[in-house]
Amino acid sequence: MEMTASSTKWGCECDVHLSSSVSASMAAPSSSSSFRGIYDVFLSFRGEDTRFSFAAHLYDALERRGVNVFFDDHNIRRGESISPTIKKLGIEGSRSSIVILSQNYANSTWCLEELVKILDCRKTMGQLVLPIFYILDPSDVRNMKGALDRLWLTMKKLST
Repeated sequence: MEMTASSTKWGCECDVHLSSSVSASMAAPSSSSSFRGIYDVFLSFRGEDTRFSFAAHLYDALERRGVNVFFDDHNIRRGESISPTIKKLGIEGSRSSIVILSQNYANSTWCLEELVKILDCRKTMGQLVLPIFYILDPSDVRNMKGALDRLWLTMKKLST
């Protein structure tokens, strides 16, 4: 079964399709892990690219399916320090992460720091990580060009 969400709530028309197996795997506890996070999913995205479009629609679609999502607009209280909250509560407190790789994702130090933490949680806690390539040229994805080339180079620098 596939679920479709279409909305103009965030100021644009956008469709998000989720198969029931994908949304169920994010919400159902993993039999191979005893991790009990506060959230099922942490969304990592470049705000200027997707906050009021794809990321917002994905958040709405997942929440309607019963998936508890950490979305920085909704889960950080006024006056709270953003970085430690996102890293500790959001990323470490989630059983899985969805990384929305968009045109400007690699240009953001913030996004890259999130990605490093997400990959660390994948390695140390077995966190499920799902990438979404959002409005990127398929040949750029296949050949690691453009935004993905910048992301790859930056990740190599951060890991050394």
